Parts: sequence; C-alpha cells; structure tokens
Amino acid sequence: MIPQSVLLAIVLAPLFGAVGAGLFGRQIGRAGAHTITILGVALSCALSCWVLWQLVTGGAPTFNGNVYTFFEVGRYSAHVGFLVDRLTAVMMVVVTFVSLLVHVYTIGYMADDPGYQRFFSYISLFTFSMLMLVMSNNFLQLFFGWEAVGLVSYLLIGFWFKRPTAIFANLKAFLVNRVGDFGFLLGIAAVVYWTGSMDYATVFERVQAGVLEGATFSPWAGAAWDVTTFICVCLFIGAMGKSAQVPLHVWLPDSMEGPTPISALIHAATMVTAGIFMVARTSPLFENAPAALEFVLFIGATTAFFTGLIGLVQNDIKRVVAYSTLSQLGYMTVALGVSAYGAAIFHLMTHAFFKALLFLAAGSVIIAMHHEQDMRHMGNLRRYLPLTFWTSMIGTLALVGTPFFSGFYSKDVIIEATKHAAESGNFVHHYAKWLVLAGVFVTSLYSFRLIYLAFFGKERFVVDASHGGHGHGSAHDDHHDDHHGHHTPGHLAHPPHESPWVVTLPLVLLAIPSVAIGFLTVQPMLFGGFFDGAIFVKPEHDMVARIGEHFGSPLTFGLHGFVTPAFWLALGGFAAATLMYLVKPELAGRARAAFAPVVTVLERKYGFDDFYQAVFMRGSVRLGRGLWRGGDVAVIDDGLVNGSADVVDRIAGLVRRAQSGYLYHYAFSMILGLIVLLGFFAWPR
Repeated sequence: MIPQSVLLAIVLAPLFGAVGAGLFGRQIGRAGAHTITILGVALSCALSCWVLWQLVTGGAPTFNGNVYTFFEVGRYSAHVGFLVDRLTAVMMVVVTFVSLLVHVYTIGYMADDPGYQRFFSYISLFTFSMLMLVMSNNFLQLFFGWEAVGLVSYLLIGFWFKRPTAIFANLKAFLVNRVGDFGFLLGIAAVVYWTGSMDYATVFERVQAGVLEGATFSPWAGAAWDVTTFICVCLFIGAMGKSAQVPLHVWLPDSMEGPTPISALIHAATMVTAGIFMVARTSPLFENAPAALEFVLFIGATTAFFTGLIGLVQNDIKRVVAYSTLSQLGYMTVALGVSAYGAAIFHLMTHAFFKALLFLAAGSVIIAMHHEQDMRHMGNLRRYLPLTFWTSMIGTLALVGTPFFSGFYSKDVIIEATKHAAESGNFVHHYAKWLVLAGVFVTSLYSFRLIYLAFFGKERFVVDASHGGHGHGSAHDDHHDDHHGHHTPGHLAHPPHESPWVVTLPLVLLAIPSVAIGFLTVQPMLFGGFFDGAIFVKPEHDMVARIGEHFGSPLTFGLHGFVTPAFWLALGGFAAATLMYLVKPELAGRARAAFAPVVTVLERKYGFDDFYQAVFMRGSVRLGRGLWRGGDVAVIDDGLVNGSADVVDRIAGLVRRAQSGYLYHYAFSMILGLIVLLGFFAWPR
C-alpha cells in the first residue's frame, strides 16, 4: 500500500521550496534558493520513482483516496485527493525528473540574473502545479492544477517583464488559454450535470453503466446533440489550448520570450503535456464518442504537419525547437484520435527527454554565443562546443525517429496505429495517415537544418573584443532589453566555449534516456498491459494491440524500422538538409526564391496572428469603444445621469417662472387647482 504521507510529500516538497525561495529569497540568498528548491524537487523525484517501482513490481495497488473535503452540498461534493495508478506514476516521474535537471541547469544559465531567487520559486511552483494536475482524482482538482500551470506559465514567459515582447507573449498565452479553458469548464460542468459527480472513479463507473448512452440535449428547437460527444469536444477544446493545437497554438512559439530553462520545462514535461494526459485519463468518455475522436484526430494531424512546415523558415534556434514541439504534440494528439492512448503517453514520455535535451542544448549554444539566437550568425560550433554538439545530435536523431533511438519507438507506433485505423476507409483517418508520414520528412529537414546552421559550415560570427558584451563565462540571457540590444549580431566579445558543468551535466543525463528509454520500455508499456485499469480502450478500437501481434521484440521492431516509409522519408529530409545547408548552401537561397510565396505564408504563420490581431484584438477594442460611446456615454452619462439632471433643470426652470411673488398669481393658481379637484370628483363614473 502506498502511504498517503508519501504522496503528500511528493506534492508539497516543491511547494515548500517555492515558498521558501519566493518569500525568503533575500534572507537565504542565491545558494539557499536553489538548494531548497532542488532538494524539494529531488525528494519528489525520488519518491515518484519509488511509487512507480511499487506499482510496476506489484508491491502496491492503485491508490485512490481523498485527503481533504472541500465542500458537500446536497448530493454534490468536492475533495482534494489522489489517484495514483501507472499512468499517474509515469507522469510523476517524467515531470519531476525533467524539472530536477532544469533546476540544476538553471544554476548556470541564470547565474548573473537579478531575479535568480524569483525564477527558482516560479519553476518549483510550476512543478507543484503539474503534480497536483496529474495526481488528482477528480475534475475539480484537475481544473485547479490546469489553471495553476497556466498562471505560473504566465509569470515565467513574462519573467523579464521589462521587455515589451515578453509582456506581449505572456498576455497572449494567458488569453489564448482562456479560450480553451472556457470549453474545458463547460465540459466539466456537463460531466457534473449528467453524471452527478466530479470524482473520476464514480464518473467512469456511471459512464460504463450506460448513464450517458443515448442521452441528448437540444440547444435550440429541432437540434439533438449527443451528450457524450459534447462533453468530449468541450474537454478537448481545453486540451487544444494547453497542448497548443491548431487554431489555439499561437501562444507556444512566443513562449520563447521566457528564459531557456522554462522553455524546456513548458515544452517537455509540464503545461503542454497536460492536455494529452487529460484526454488519456478520460479515455472512458472518449471511447464512447467516435465523432469526438475524429475531431481530435483531424486537429492533431493538421497540427503535426502544418506547424512543422513553419519550422523550416525560422532562424531563431529556440523557435525551431518550439515548432518541433507543436508538431510532436500533434503526433500525440493523433494517437489519442485513433484510441492509441498508451502510445500517446509513451511518446509524451520519450519526447519529454529529447525535447528537454534539445532546448537545454540550444540554451548552451546561446550562452556560448553571448545571447545570440539567430542561426545565421553561428556556424562550426562543434569545434567549440563538442559536448553540446553530440548531445544535440542525440536529441535530433531521437526526434526524427532514427531506429533504436527513443523517438523511433514512440513515433513509429503512432504512425503504424494511424495506418491501421485508415483501413476503415474513413476520410479523416486517411487524412491523418498521409499527414503524419509527410511530417516525418519535414521534421528531419528542419532538425538537420538547425544542426548544420549551428554546428557545421563556416563560422558566421566575428570575435571582436573591442565590441563589448558580457564577460567570458556569463551564463544568462540579457534580461534588461532584447538580447540583440547590447552587441552587433554576429560579433562576440570572446570566442565561444563549452558551458559549465551545471549546464552540460543535465545534457548528458537527458541524452541517456533519449537513446535508451524507448528500447527498454516499449514492450511492457505498449504491449504488456502496462496501462490496464488506467486507460480504457474498446477492443474494436485497439490499434496498439493489432501492432503488438506483429511486434516481436524491440530489436526486431528497430531492424524493421529501416524498411518502413517513415525511415526513408526521414532519410530524405536528412539528405535534402545536407545538400542545401552543408554541401551546396547556395541551394537554400535558390529554393527560398523559387518558393517565395510559400515562404511568405510560412513566415506569416498562415496569418493566424494577423487574423487574431485584426478580428479579435482590434475587433474587441472597437466593440469596447462602441459600447463605451453608445452605452456609457450616450445612454448612461448623457441619457440617464446628465439627461435626468437636465430634465430636472428644465422643469425647475418652468416652475421658477410660476414663483413670481405676486399675490394675485398665487390666488389664481389656488382657484384653478380647486376647479380641477372639483371637476375630478364631480366627473360621472
């Protein structure tokens, strides 16, 4: 039995660290701030690993219990509680392990930043929020964690609050997520209304018992909406915001305005994975809503391919990795759409390791380049940063799905599951099948483009000691202004050099699972019943089981990977990148000129930002001004307030004229009033 005290320690240890660093940062200093937060997250990580071990080895059953009763009103109640099964335990280990390495990395990266203690407080609070989300046993606590990660991401994206771009980015993230959260809240309200509970176990039992079977409602006369489909679509709209699915994806690339460590944490293990986890957790609902699953599949496939294309034209090293995250989240969503929930969580896990590795490696490059992020001003950095280069290569090989690397096992299973689903002849399944395959080529092309521009070719920077800049060994972003503001692009005060050990050690520790975790865990997690009892899949929807019939072993699956279309597409992307960015760099310019209209569309990100700015932002401003002028000014101020005063003033002006001071005027008024009264009472009724 897993003790409740252990679960409380896992959740509260990062919270105590965040409170200590945030409220007492000046008293305990920098060393104290990073010590208490790292110790808190390390304790959570160690206990999470122990919990996972207990569940895997059969030493403890699934834990589902309440810690605190929030309220009880009639038949409704809300609790703070934990549901810890294998799905939860995997998420706990991923979140705490990646967060721990990000904490260590931050010591070097934020070394000279004046907000050092504040940053450690925020990232520790981020970890606490995500743990509350994944460990919850009810929808109310899920919503608390959901909103908490959104709040802390707002604080972290805008960490350098003196930058207008950072403030714009965090406000954009906050507003876009409010759109998704509105749908999410509607979904939760519908769950409570039709099932009478917020507790996962109770809701899922009632769904399996057929409470929602055939249930419909009419939003207007003549309409009949399926309740289960409505609930699932609303819940997924929330996931579209958190996990950055088209069209609510626009906030994620701009989150690069925050420091690199938080980019790694958001993109790898916390906020963007929340939506994927939520859909997997609520699989008993989604399995009974095939129309909702098709919607999920369509959105995921669209995101996987079309956002990946934008990465081809990005020159900021962090933004290339950011668009890679969008694309990979699309693959996870595709897995959810074909009922391969286990494959989605498996890809979430492997992606967390190699994506955190790629972000932290990009941060190491930024440190070496004295805060330069434009890849056009880099080149040949493998000579100066050998460890960063090799770990970046490992992360890239995992990302593109090279056989035997972790990303291969998780991504190829998703592609195979989509291919099996397409056998039904459904248009959406065919659409997803071709887009996830095409996305493999695109992923390989932009990934190796980054490698070649940053680490190969001629050096496109100048070491100019007279030019000024940050000192040798500085390990932080320029937090005062935009990072281009204190030096000429491509001019460095000192030659690039490898980052300190607090930066490179997390790279090495993340590179190991990026290579091996897929090989070691694919069979038990996907084909060994690992998620039985945590994830529900109808037999006719179980695409992963169909793959398992021909899986064999990780070795044979990896060898088979060399003859699959996905491998040849990845190889094609590698060959195209090698030709255009290494062998004949002039070809890249020619290709850009030849496809100028397409490049323009990609650089403008399909116009989503322009559309939202013109329609929603400027439109809402115009609507607000119209309501202000027509409502506040015309109706309330001029009509009710000033208008009523004007009416009183006019009446008073007329009455003043009757106050002449002549006695005969008053006598005449009295006689006239008396006649009116007599006429009123004498009038026949």
